This record gives sequence, structure tokens and C-alpha cells, in this order.
Amino acid sequence: MPSTRIVIVGSGLSGGLLACMLARRGYDVTMYERRPDPRRAGFIGGRSINLALSCRGVTALQRVGLAETVLSDSIPMPGRLMHDASGALTYQAYSKDADDVIHSVSRGKLNMTLMDAAEASGVKIVFGHRCVDADLDAPAATLRDESSGSVVRAECDVLFGADGAFSAVRWQMQKTDRFDFSQYYLPHGYKELTIPPAEACGVDPARHGGFAMAPNALHIWPRGGSMMIALPNADRSFTCTLFWPFEGEMGFDHVTEHEEVLPFFEEHFGDAVTLIPDLVNDYMTNPIGSLATIRCWPWHAGGRVLILGDASHAIVPFYGQGINSGFEDCRVLDELLDEYAGDFEATFPRFSRERKPNADAIADLALDNFIVMRDSVANPAFLTRKRVEHALHALDAQRFTPLYNLVSFSNTPYAEAREIGERVIRVAEEIVQRIGVDEMRTMSDEALASSVRAFVESVT
Repeated sequence: MPSTRIVIVGSGLSGGLLACMLARRGYDVTMYERRPDPRRAGFIGGRSINLALSCRGVTALQRVGLAETVLSDSIPMPGRLMHDASGALTYQAYSKDADDVIHSVSRGKLNMTLMDAAEASGVKIVFGHRCVDADLDAPAATLRDESSGSVVRAECDVLFGADGAFSAVRWQMQKTDRFDFSQYYLPHGYKELTIPPAEACGVDPARHGGFAMAPNALHIWPRGGSMMIALPNADRSFTCTLFWPFEGEMGFDHVTEHEEVLPFFEEHFGDAVTLIPDLVNDYMTNPIGSLATIRCWPWHAGGRVLILGDASHAIVPFYGQGINSGFEDCRVLDELLDEYAGDFEATFPRFSRERKPNADAIADLALDNFIVMRDSVANPAFLTRKRVEHALHALDAQRFTPLYNLVSFSNTPYAEAREIGERVIRVAEEIVQRIGVDEMRTMSDEALASSVRAFVESVT
């Protein structure tokens, strides 16, 4: 009997992991990618060079034996480090448990690791071919060779669209009757800058092991309505990302000339200025990207076409869950194929029903967390509430697991995580309101834990 022919459009992160999983099932998998091979041409992503990989992503990588390889070259971040306008630092752990960390990993290296693993599993990857059409009935993908302009039709038994937020496969699905689609852009964009290793920006290399700043943290410069963040890279640099409004006093349209860059940064991000030697050139040269949330339904066309990852649920990056939710798609699909003995007709509707509410939940949480990161992390009431959440978690981890822990350090479905986490937030807010922010801010961790325990005992 001939093997089931699979075509995957898009060899990005979700497509690469999906290819590994399907090839290990013995399917004949071909993956098409519009870009050239990054292992030969150099990684050309046009996107951040690092990602925040957490529990969901790690769990998915474990299914194909790649978690250890990927994590060995990552940088653990157990918390966030806030920089105020004066340069003062405030550290906030993500969890009471020291082992709960998110991992800064190289997007390009992870992509190439998945490509290598896919090819080692028998996947054929065809680069330089852009999907220009999809036949949902055949099914088949029509692809144009970016070098010659020739067009090929790739027929298959099952077609997957893993081709990102502007998916060509989804575009064909959008033309079908009763297909729901929405696209929402934030009024903010993003621009990337680079903090080089310590020696290149005049910092003592011995201070942070060759990094210009403490490497084991997500750095945030919250400025109310806008912010800058920085994630560490394995080469001891940091990738900084400005998340600013397109318009306004803190907007990109407010800083448009070379001579305006330094004064603006010295006023709002002063402690970072000396760490970015090429600040003016990078700011003026690097592009401004947009931030979209995409929702759609259904994700499948019968039992022979399915979209996943950003193609079905693109989200903004403020919960660090874009790649993790995409990898979780692959894991859940793989588990359902186990349950249904490889029956795609039975698997696709079930997959779509289960993933859709969870995709919507993390999309909402990511939008909400943008407000938290740019505004709340510098707010004393917010910081006090987070301390109370950690104390509740330490008191009873079963009843009081915080939202961030459920999202980043567990595989609890996103919709369920939101419901549980919001309940914990309400309890923590009641405790802060009962005792008072000013009083709790001055408490030691031991005194705060005692007060939290007394409150819980008084209401149970």
C-alpha cells in the first residue's frame, strides 16, 4: 500500500516540528518554503532573532527527541528585571519555584535544528517555492519557483497550511462559505535594536559573564503606553525591541530624524543608551513592524486540509506564547492521531474544536499582558499583588496556582488556565485591599506569607 502523501506549506517553526512528527509516522512528507535554505543562505527571518520557549514548547519538542538539544543552547530566565526612568532596577521572579524558567532561544538556530531533524526523518524540503493557490478539494498546493517563475502543482492526500499569519492556504479557505475571519492590529509597532557583548559597549566583561547586563532575566523598560524589552542571546548580545505607538509623543512618528534619537533615548531609556553603540544608525535603519491578532474558523476543510500555528491563530508576542502555542498545536494533533489511529477525517474536526477556544484565550491574554508589561510592572500595587500570588502559591499550590505559572510552566489548556488564574488574581486583590498596599509593600516575605495564611484560614 502506498504511503499517505503529506504536503506542508511553510517550513517555519510549526511546520518544521509538524513535519518531524508526521514523518515519524511513516508518511511521505514534502514541505515547501518560499525562502531560500537558511542553512546555506543564512537565516533571513525579518523577525526577532530570539524566542521565549516555555513548558508547552518544550513538551512538544520532547515528542520528537529535540528538547535537550534545543535547551542546551538556551539561556534560562527565571524572572523579569524592570528598568525605571532613572535607571533603578526591580527584579520580579516569575514563580516561587526556582526551576520555573522561560528559555531565550535563537529563532534561526531552532528553525534549522527542526529542518535537520525533519530531513533526517525522511522529509523532503523544497525551498524557494511560494504558495500562490490551494485546491481544497484535491487537495493540492500550487507553488511558484521564486527563481525561474515556473509553477508546480503539488497534489497530496493531506494538505497542511503552516505558512504564517498571511497564510496562502487560509486565504483559499477564506473564500469558502461561512468562513469566519478577523484581523486586529494594535496601534503600536515594533523596531529592533542590538546591545552587543559587554566588551563592545565598554562594560567590564567579568561583571555579567561577557554580557552587558544580567543575562538571566527578561529586561523591561516600562514607560506607560510604550516600552522596550531585551532578551539575551547565546553570543552574549541582547536583542532589544521597542514597542511604541505609531503616533504620539512616545510614538515612532515623534522620532524621525537622526538628531532626535539620542535626546529621546537619553530622556526615556537613559541607562540603555551607552549599551547600544549603533543606536542612531540602528534606529534609523531598522524597519518598523506591525502587530496583529488573527482569528478564524473553521481551521479545517473536511478531513484533508488543516491550518495551524500563526496561520490559524496569530497572536501578539506579549505573553511569549506564539511559538509555544504553535508547538502545542503540533503536540495535540500528534496525540489525537494516536487516539484515532491516524484517521485524519476524525482527527481534524476534533483538533479544531479543542484548539479554537484555547487559541482565543491566549490571544486575549497576550493583548492583556501588553498593558501589564508596559504599565503595570512598574506599579507598586501590581508588584504587591504578584508577591501575594506567590505567597498563595507557596501556601497551597493546588488551589492557588497563578495565571502566569499556568500559562508558562504547565500544559493546562489556555482557557482553563485563564479561568483558574483569574480566580487567584481576585483572591490576591482582596487580600491586598483588606490589608493595604502601603503596609504590605514594607512587609518581609515571611510577614507577608503569614498575613496571607491568616486571611486564607479566616475565609475557609
